[in-house]
Amino acid sequence: LYVLGGDGTYNEVLNGLELDVPLGFLPGGGTSVLPRALGLPRDPVAAAKRVALGRTRRIGVGRVNGRRFGFSAGLGFDAELVRRVDELGRSPDGRRPGDVAFVRVALSSLTQRRGRFVEQLEIEGAGRAAFVLVANCSPYTYSGSLGLDLVPGADFGEGLAYFAPVSLRVRDLPRMLVHGVRGSGLKDGKALSGHDLDRIVVRCDEPLPLQVDGEDTGDVAEAVYEAERDAVTVLV
Repeated sequence: LYVLGGDGTYNEVLNGLELDVPLGFLPGGGTSVLPRALGLPRDPVAAAKRVALGRTRRIGVGRVNGRRFGFSAGLGFDAELVRRVDELGRSPDGRRPGDVAFVRVALSSLTQRRGRFVEQLEIEGAGRAAFVLVANCSPYTYSGSLGLDLVPGADFGEGLAYFAPVSLRVRDLPRMLVHGVRGSGLKDGKALSGHDLDRIVVRCDEPLPLQVDGEDTGDVAEAVYEAERDAVTVLV
Protein backbone atom coordinates (compact mmCIF):
# COMPACT_ATOMS: atom_id res chain seq x y z
CA LEU A 1 0.00 0.00 0.00
CA TYR A 2 1.61 3.26 -1.13
CA VAL A 3 0.76 6.47 0.75
CA LEU A 4 1.60 9.88 -0.71
CA GLY A 5 0.90 12.63 1.80
CA GLY A 6 2.10 14.21 5.01
CA ASP A 7 2.58 12.90 8.53
CA GLY A 8 -1.11 13.33 9.38
CA THR A 9 -2.07 11.12 6.44
CA TYR A 10 0.46 8.46 7.43
CA ASN A 11 -1.00 8.48 10.94
CA GLU A 12 -4.53 7.90 9.64
CA VAL A 13 -3.28 4.93 7.62
CA LEU A 14 -1.47 3.43 10.61
CA ASN A 15 -4.63 3.73 12.69
CA GLY A 16 -6.96 2.41 9.99
CA LEU A 17 -4.79 -0.49 8.85
CA GLU A 18 -6.42 -3.89 9.40
CA LEU A 19 -4.17 -6.12 7.28
CA ASP A 20 -0.44 -6.76 7.60
CA VAL A 21 0.54 -5.39 4.20
CA PRO A 22 3.81 -3.57 3.40
CA LEU A 23 3.44 0.22 3.55
CA GLY A 24 5.32 2.63 1.32
CA PHE A 25 5.29 6.15 2.80
CA LEU A 26 6.07 8.74 0.12
CA PRO A 27 6.91 12.32 1.23
CA GLY A 28 4.22 14.73 0.11
CA GLY A 29 3.85 17.00 3.15
CA GLY A 30 5.77 19.94 4.50
CA THR A 31 8.05 17.89 6.75
CA SER A 32 7.21 14.22 6.13
CA VAL A 33 9.12 13.00 9.17
CA LEU A 34 8.19 9.32 8.93
CA PRO A 35 9.58 8.42 5.48
CA ARG A 36 12.68 10.53 6.05
CA ALA A 37 13.30 8.82 9.41
CA LEU A 38 13.04 5.51 7.54
CA GLY A 39 15.88 6.68 5.32
CA LEU A 40 13.87 7.50 2.20
CA PRO A 41 14.76 10.52 0.05
CA ARG A 42 12.87 13.76 0.65
CA ASP A 43 11.97 13.96 -3.05
CA PRO A 44 8.76 11.94 -3.65
CA VAL A 45 9.87 10.66 -7.08
CA ALA A 46 13.19 9.43 -5.72
CA ALA A 47 11.39 7.88 -2.74
CA ALA A 48 8.92 6.13 -5.07
CA LYS A 49 11.79 4.63 -7.05
CA ARG A 50 13.32 3.34 -3.81
CA VAL A 51 10.18 1.69 -2.43
CA ALA A 52 9.44 0.19 -5.87
CA LEU A 53 12.48 -2.04 -5.34
CA GLY A 54 10.43 -3.91 -2.75
CA ARG A 55 12.88 -3.91 0.18
CA THR A 56 11.08 -4.19 3.50
CA ARG A 57 11.75 -3.97 7.21
CA ARG A 58 9.68 -4.40 10.34
CA ILE A 59 9.30 -1.45 12.69
CA GLY A 60 7.65 -0.75 16.00
CA VAL A 61 5.07 1.99 16.52
CA GLY A 62 3.65 3.61 19.62
CA ARG A 63 0.21 4.21 21.06
CA VAL A 64 -0.95 7.02 23.29
CA ASN A 65 -4.38 6.68 24.90
CA GLY A 66 -5.09 4.01 22.30
CA ARG A 67 -4.08 5.96 19.20
CA ARG A 68 -1.12 4.81 17.16
CA PHE A 69 1.78 7.07 16.25
CA GLY A 70 4.51 6.44 13.74
CA PHE A 71 7.27 8.59 15.17
CA SER A 72 6.28 10.94 18.00
CA ALA A 73 3.63 12.04 20.49
CA GLY A 74 4.42 15.07 22.63
CA LEU A 75 2.55 16.37 25.65
CA GLY A 76 2.73 20.05 26.59
CA PHE A 77 5.11 22.47 24.89
CA ASP A 78 5.57 20.96 21.42
CA ALA A 79 1.86 20.10 21.19
CA GLU A 80 1.03 23.70 22.07
CA LEU A 81 3.32 24.85 19.26
CA VAL A 82 1.52 22.58 16.80
CA ARG A 83 -1.82 24.02 17.89
CA ARG A 84 -0.73 27.63 17.70
CA VAL A 85 0.92 27.22 14.31
CA ASP A 86 -2.25 25.53 13.01
CA GLU A 87 -4.18 28.60 14.16
CA LEU A 88 -2.11 30.66 11.72
CA GLY A 89 -3.81 28.78 8.88
CA ARG A 90 -2.45 26.74 6.01
CA SER A 91 -1.47 27.50 2.44
CA PRO A 92 -3.86 26.57 -0.41
CA ASP A 93 -2.02 23.25 -0.86
CA GLY A 94 -2.61 22.39 2.81
CA ARG A 95 0.90 23.02 4.09
CA ARG A 96 1.61 24.54 7.48
CA PRO A 97 3.74 27.66 7.91
CA GLY A 98 7.46 26.81 7.98
CA ASP A 99 10.18 26.59 10.60
CA VAL A 100 10.36 30.35 11.16
CA ALA A 101 6.73 30.34 12.30
CA PHE A 102 7.44 27.55 14.81
CA VAL A 103 10.39 29.46 16.28
CA ARG A 104 8.35 32.65 16.52
CA VAL A 105 5.48 30.83 18.23
CA ALA A 106 7.89 29.08 20.62
CA LEU A 107 9.46 32.36 21.71
CA SER A 108 6.02 33.95 22.08
CA SER A 109 4.83 31.05 24.23
CA LEU A 110 7.85 31.31 26.52
CA THR A 111 7.47 35.09 26.77
CA GLN A 112 3.84 34.72 27.85
CA ARG A 113 5.05 32.45 30.66
CA ARG A 114 7.57 35.06 31.79
CA GLY A 115 10.37 33.25 30.03
CA ARG A 116 10.01 29.84 31.63
CA PHE A 117 8.09 26.57 31.47
CA VAL A 118 7.81 25.07 34.95
CA GLU A 119 6.99 21.59 36.19
CA GLN A 120 3.41 20.75 35.30
CA LEU A 121 3.25 16.97 34.90
CA GLU A 122 4.40 13.76 36.57
CA ILE A 123 6.01 10.82 34.76
CA GLU A 124 5.17 7.70 36.71
CA GLY A 125 8.26 6.32 38.42
CA ALA A 126 10.55 9.07 37.12
CA GLY A 127 9.51 12.47 38.51
CA ARG A 128 8.10 15.85 37.56
CA ALA A 129 8.82 17.79 34.39
CA ALA A 130 7.66 20.75 32.32
CA PHE A 131 6.65 18.71 29.25
CA VAL A 132 7.46 15.38 27.63
CA LEU A 133 8.50 14.28 24.14
CA VAL A 134 7.92 10.60 23.37
CA ALA A 135 9.29 8.92 20.25
CA ASN A 136 9.92 5.54 18.70
CA CYS A 137 12.54 6.74 16.19
CA SER A 138 15.12 9.39 15.51
CA PRO A 139 15.06 12.18 14.56
CA TYR A 140 12.06 13.56 16.41
CA THR A 141 11.45 16.11 13.66
CA TYR A 142 13.27 18.12 11.03
CA SER A 143 14.18 21.75 10.52
CA GLY A 144 14.70 21.99 6.78
CA SER A 145 17.29 19.34 5.97
CA LEU A 146 18.51 19.04 9.58
CA GLY A 147 17.23 16.21 11.71
CA LEU A 148 16.52 17.19 15.33
CA ASP A 149 17.26 14.23 17.59
CA LEU A 150 15.38 15.63 20.59
CA VAL A 151 14.78 12.19 22.14
CA PRO A 152 18.16 10.42 22.27
CA GLY A 153 17.92 6.64 22.16
CA ALA A 154 14.68 6.40 20.17
CA ASP A 155 14.78 3.58 17.61
CA PHE A 156 12.24 1.85 15.35
CA GLY A 157 13.65 -1.49 16.49
CA GLU A 158 13.08 -0.92 20.20
CA GLY A 159 10.38 0.27 22.59
CA LEU A 160 9.53 3.91 23.31
CA ALA A 161 11.92 6.63 24.44
CA TYR A 162 11.14 9.92 26.15
CA PHE A 163 12.82 13.20 26.98
CA ALA A 164 11.29 15.56 29.53
CA PRO A 165 12.95 18.85 30.57
CA VAL A 166 12.39 19.61 34.23
CA SER A 167 12.01 23.26 33.25
CA LEU A 168 12.68 25.34 30.15
CA ARG A 169 13.75 28.98 29.90
CA VAL A 170 14.12 31.22 26.86
CA ARG A 171 17.90 30.85 26.98
CA ASP A 172 17.58 27.04 27.06
CA LEU A 173 15.70 26.81 23.75
CA PRO A 174 18.64 27.43 21.37
CA ARG A 175 20.81 25.08 23.45
CA MET A 176 18.13 22.38 23.29
CA LEU A 177 18.00 22.70 19.48
CA VAL A 178 21.81 22.51 19.23
CA HIS A 179 21.82 19.38 21.36
CA GLY A 180 19.04 18.06 19.10
CA VAL A 181 21.23 18.47 16.02
CA ARG A 182 24.06 16.70 17.86
CA GLY A 183 21.76 14.04 19.30
CA SER A 184 23.19 14.52 22.78
CA GLY A 185 20.23 15.74 24.88
CA LEU A 186 20.34 18.17 27.79
CA LYS A 187 22.75 17.30 30.60
CA ASP A 188 23.33 18.19 34.25
CA GLY A 189 20.07 16.77 35.57
CA LYS A 190 17.97 19.30 33.64
CA ALA A 191 15.82 16.60 32.04
CA LEU A 192 14.31 13.18 32.68
CA SER A 193 14.75 10.50 30.04
CA GLY A 194 14.23 6.83 29.31
CA HIS A 195 14.48 4.49 26.35
CA ASP A 196 13.38 1.02 25.14
CA LEU A 197 10.27 1.20 27.33
CA ASP A 198 6.99 -0.69 26.91
CA ARG A 199 4.82 1.75 28.87
CA ILE A 200 5.03 5.37 30.01
CA VAL A 201 2.30 6.96 32.12
CA VAL A 202 2.10 10.76 32.43
CA ARG A 203 -0.33 12.66 34.65
CA CYS A 204 -0.82 16.41 34.22
CA ASP A 205 -1.56 18.96 36.94
CA GLU A 206 -4.24 20.23 34.56
CA PRO A 207 -5.16 19.14 31.01
CA LEU A 208 -2.39 19.83 28.48
CA PRO A 209 -2.28 19.69 24.66
CA LEU A 210 -1.27 16.37 23.10
CA GLN A 211 0.12 16.03 19.59
CA VAL A 212 0.34 12.73 17.74
CA ASP A 213 2.63 12.62 14.67
CA GLY A 214 2.38 16.39 14.45
CA GLU A 215 -1.43 16.59 14.71
CA ASP A 216 -3.27 18.30 17.58
CA THR A 217 -5.51 15.74 19.35
CA GLY A 218 -6.85 18.00 22.10
CA ASP A 219 -6.12 18.38 25.82
CA VAL A 220 -5.64 15.41 28.15
CA ALA A 221 -5.21 15.04 31.90
CA GLU A 222 -3.39 11.72 31.52
CA ALA A 223 -1.42 10.11 28.70
CA VAL A 224 -0.70 6.39 28.65
CA TYR A 225 1.98 5.52 26.11
CA GLU A 226 2.48 1.92 25.00
CA ALA A 227 4.99 0.37 22.61
CA GLU A 228 3.92 -1.94 19.81
CA ARG A 229 7.13 -3.71 18.93
CA ASP A 230 7.63 -5.28 15.49
CA ALA A 231 4.19 -4.02 14.48
CA VAL A 232 4.31 -2.89 10.85
CA THR A 233 6.09 -3.82 7.61
CA VAL A 234 7.37 -0.83 5.67
CA LEU A 235 9.04 -0.45 2.29
CA VAL A 236 12.47 1.15 2.46
